[in-house]
This record gives sequence, C-alpha cells and structure tokens, in this order.
Amino acid sequence: MCGIFAYLNFHANKERRHILEVLFNGLRRLEYRGYDSAGIAIDNSPLSPLHSSPPPLVFRQAGNIESLVNSVNQEITNTDLNLDEVFYFHAGIAHTRWATHGEPAPRNSHPQSSGPGDDFLVVHNGVITNYEVLKETLVRHGFTFDSDTDTEVIPKLAKFVFDKANEEGEQTVTFCEVVFEVMRHLEGAYALIFKSWHYPNELVACKRGSPLLLGVKELDQDKSNNHVFKDAHFLSKNEHPKEFFLSSDPHALVEHTKKVLVIEDGEVVHLKDGGVSILKFERLSGSSRPASVERALSVLEMEVEQINKGKYDHYMQKEIHEQPESLTTTMRGRLIHGGGSRNPKTVLLGGLKDHLKTIRRSRRIVFIGCGTSYNAALASRPILEELSGIPVSMEIASDLWDRQGPIYREDTAVFVSQSGETADTLLALEYARENGALCVGITNTVGSSIARKTHCGVHINAGAEIGVASTKAYTSQIVVMVMLALAIGSDTISSQTRREAIVDGLLDLPNKVREVLKLDEEMKDLAQLLIDEQSLLVFGRGYNYATALEGALKVKEVSLMHSEGILAGEMKHGPLALVDENLPIAVIATRDACFSKQQSVIQQLHARKGRLIVMCSKGDAASVSSSGSCRAIEVPQVEDCLQPVVNIVPLQLLAYHLTVLRGHNVDQPRNLAKSVTTQ
Repeated sequence: MCGIFAYLNFHANKERRHILEVLFNGLRRLEYRGYDSAGIAIDNSPLSPLHSSPPPLVFRQAGNIESLVNSVNQEITNTDLNLDEVFYFHAGIAHTRWATHGEPAPRNSHPQSSGPGDDFLVVHNGVITNYEVLKETLVRHGFTFDSDTDTEVIPKLAKFVFDKANEEGEQTVTFCEVVFEVMRHLEGAYALIFKSWHYPNELVACKRGSPLLLGVKELDQDKSNNHVFKDAHFLSKNEHPKEFFLSSDPHALVEHTKKVLVIEDGEVVHLKDGGVSILKFERLSGSSRPASVERALSVLEMEVEQINKGKYDHYMQKEIHEQPESLTTTMRGRLIHGGGSRNPKTVLLGGLKDHLKTIRRSRRIVFIGCGTSYNAALASRPILEELSGIPVSMEIASDLWDRQGPIYREDTAVFVSQSGETADTLLALEYARENGALCVGITNTVGSSIARKTHCGVHINAGAEIGVASTKAYTSQIVVMVMLALAIGSDTISSQTRREAIVDGLLDLPNKVREVLKLDEEMKDLAQLLIDEQSLLVFGRGYNYATALEGALKVKEVSLMHSEGILAGEMKHGPLALVDENLPIAVIATRDACFSKQQSVIQQLHARKGRLIVMCSKGDAASVSSSGSCRAIEVPQVEDCLQPVVNIVPLQLLAYHLTVLRGHNVDQPRNLAKSVTTQ
C-alpha cells in the first residue's frame, strides 16, 4: 500500500539535483504498491557550523509521481533554488500514499508535519488505531491539525515530547529518545521514518507490522576519484563515505545496493554520523535504557533487470509471458528425477523436511490466505486431500481473524501470501501461533514477515512481480502447493504411480504454458468483442472452480468490468436467472473427472440462449460446441491437478487485453495496492 523511501548521504558530495532524482526514482520503484498522492522533504541548504539548520523543504502533491516532479520543478523555478548546490551530508525522505484517512490531497499527503516550522516530519505506512485519542490530547495542548490523516498525530506528538524535554532542561534529549516516547503512545501497525532539523543529517526509522528495509552502500574514493563499491558485512561506524537507503520494498533498493537489513518489529534504527545503531523497543519493559541490537547485513537476491519492463509495454504483460521461466525457477532443485520402486520420482522441499512427520500427523490442514493467494490454495486443496488423506479446510484470513475460528494444536496452518506482508494474513498467523498450530509459510519474498514468523515454509521463487494483479506468483503458488502435497504423501506406496505422473507433468509444465501463451492474439480478438460489456460470468468446478474465481478476479481488478466466478454445481441455485442472449459466460470444461458435468452445464446454458465462451482441452472443441454455437478456446491437457496452471493463462491474457483496449491502467488498477499492509 503506502510506500516510504529515504536517502542519506554521509561524507559524499551530492548535488541537490542528484538527491532529488534518487528520491523520485525510489518513489517510482514503489509505484506498483498502489498510491494516490506523493511527497518528499529535503534539506534547505548545506549545514554550516556558524548557523543552525534551517527548516526543510517539503513538497506534497495529489496524483501520480510525475505530478509531484512537475510541482517540485515549478517551485524550483519560482524560488531560484540552486540544483547544483552540493551537500556533504543530507537526509531526504519520500512517500507514496494510498488513502485510508482523508481524500487524496496535498494536505493529506506525506511527509506529515509537526506544524509551522516543520520541526518534525514523518512518512508512515500503516494505520494508527488510537489516533483520535492522541489527537484530542494534542488539541488540548494547543496543537492544531491541518489534515484528515491518522499520521499527523505522530510528528505533533514528537514535537510535544521534544518541547517537554527541553522545558525540563535537565539534559539534551536525543532523537531516538523522542521516537521511543512517541512509540510508547502509538497503537496499530506502522513503519515510520522521522526527520527533524533539530537533528540535522540524522534519520530514525521504526516499525511494527509494516515492512521496512535498510540498504547500505559504503563508498571509497580511489585515486581516479571514482566511487567504488566496498562490501560492508556489519553495520560499523566509521568515517568512510556512505549512502543509506530506507524503503518499504527491496525493489527501490536493488539499483543502489544489495547489502540490506530487514528491520524487525520493535526495532528502532538510528542513522547518525555514518553509523547505524539499532535499539529494541519493549513497550512493557521496566528498563529505562533500551537494549542495543547487533545485526549483520544480508545480500538481496534480486537483479535490476527483474524490475524493468524489458521489451514489454506493461509489467502485467511481461509477468504473464515470464511464466514458463518462473515455473522452471520454482521447481529448480526440488524435483527428483528417479524411477522405479527403489528410486521413485518425488520432490524435495528443504524448508519442510524436518516437519513432514508432524504435518502427516495433523488432524487437519488449514489453508489461510486472501485474494489470489486464497484462490491458489483452493486450486491445490483436492490434490492435497487425495495424496495426504488429511482433511483440508479453507479460510479467508480476515474472516478467520474476525470469527476467531477454532485452530488447534493438532492443526497445520498454511499461510499463503505473495508479499509475505499481508496484514490480515499476519494477524491470522499470530492467532494460529497463539493456539499452538504448526505454521507453514508459502511466500514469494525472502525475509518477509510471514517467512520469518512461520515455523517452516517454502519460497515460491517466482521472481519480482510488479504488476498489482498477480499472475506468475499465482501459478508458482499452485505448483509449490502441489509439490507440498507430493512431499506429504510420499510415504504412501499406493499413490506412487499417481505421484510420479504428477512429477512428469510438472517437468513438462513450462512447455505447456509456453504453448498456451500462443493464444495471445486469439484472446486479444476476444477482448475486442467484449470491450463494451458490463459483466462476465465464469463457471468452473472441481480443480477449476479456483480458476473461475481467479479469472473473474483478474478481469474485475484490472479491466474494471464486473466479473463473477461461480461454482458450476450452484448454477441452478440462482445464477441461472441471469442467463440470456446478451450476457457473456465463460465455462471451463477441460478434461477431468468433472468434464461430463460441465458438458451438461454447457447444454443447459445453450438451451437458454446463453452467449458462451468455452475453454476445453485440445481436440474437444466439437464435443463442447457441436453446433458451433459457442466460441471454443483449446488448451493443452495436463494432469488434472496441474490443469489450473494452464487454464488461467488465457484468462490472464483476456484481462490484460481488455484493460488495454478499455484504456485503463494495467499495472496500477484504480483503488488497489500490490501489498495490502493495512486491515
């Protein structure tokens, strides 16, 4: 959702022009998370030993990042601000806002300020749940509020703490002490970066629930005066020229450095004098002095090329066409090409091998997720039940948390999330841990909150996914959960033949997806026919009920056309009333145990003059449309549990082309965010 970014250079001469460009580019890398306004804060002028630091320059704008850039450029022109001015030290912060409290407007954009003079500035990702109480208290102390946001209480509270400490005058209060006192009063989820002209060239960051990373780039100047990257294994304090970056997301860091630190909940990171100090905030701790934490930097496993569009027009288009490669990467090193009873074909999931016996003894397995991740789990449920013999239930994370549904010590709870930071899924995870369940994580993001907080798990390794509408992560999630089913059921001799057939299917799956991607032009033609439609129904059953839900979700979230995925077995229990000659209806009828039932559905819809689009296995077009009354889309046939991976691709292509033809933003759909980090 909201994106936060900060850049601090230490002992490194940087022009204001360069600093602005780094901040703007950081925001551009965070665009995909979803936003409706943006803002930055930079220093007014280089710090002079003879003068106190002047208030910073703050720019805020509703709309996209380019609107902010244009606004800043206009302000620079009007004020004759010198872009060539050099800063030996500088701390800048930036933000993209996804509105939760207050409409998109400059006054509601971040950085939010403590008031006239901008003593304290804050960028925030998350929601402060007790902001109304804090606001009332601050109003009683004479503060006035200019925005509708929950965030504005934070910088004002910081100023209140700072002023109170200086009034008492016993000793100088540090920036960290101010932030600690603010944190004691905050409830909710947040990632925060503080900037203050009272503490020039310093930044303080902290988090609880929302993601935040630190990137470190240490520079040495060689004889030719070129900056050379120098490995920094620990966060030591020295006088070497450095650049520090703070971000909600690794995508904004990878072009600058691969040396990163994932900030943990309750940690306060203080950037000062070229060093990084990390302190642990404990709300209930009786100690007056917070504990210091020593952390080593890790290496970011990501390349800049992964976050560029390459030859494609949009990220969603690129990610759809990357699926043969992403599936190959997901399976790499995990499929064992054996054969025969002594050396069977199977899978190896290193993150689960120590917990498989516990999972096999579970009284049930509970899949927990939201949106696309929930659909991927639903697609995998039948094969997991078949191979494990364990009851599998499905839970939407927010609903489980709201109901406080029963979770037992004998349960295995599987948490599925592309980002690993989904707020509702994290709350459900905390709930499951409290109830003693074994928690398994399936995520695309190494080092994410779900990856760290679960007992074990599997990374899907689909690569960076920038488009808000998930495509390649969905298919990789299904493949990982099929491999999970194979691993759990690997001790059962009776299902060995079935398991080996699935392993063979997995090995050939990237080629099948490559084949189905050749339908691109056909789906573009179909999108042209549907461009003016207001609604689309998608019927599926068995393994492909999830395909119907996911296909409908893709269409609605990017093309802004109403679309509904329906379990075909429920057709006569209401949805049939909608059928007429005008409403387009897609039916998924590929060859599996439900094929004959889907043929019956097609006949019933045809009898009511339904306008049908049927997805079928290659060679079945005649059998699903004997009179040529419907449009048939033929796809390769694979093992039934893998068919959802193949079947979703045409629907992804349809959603993409519909969106382009209707003139909507493919990669950043209206009102949506990639990583949903608030409830």
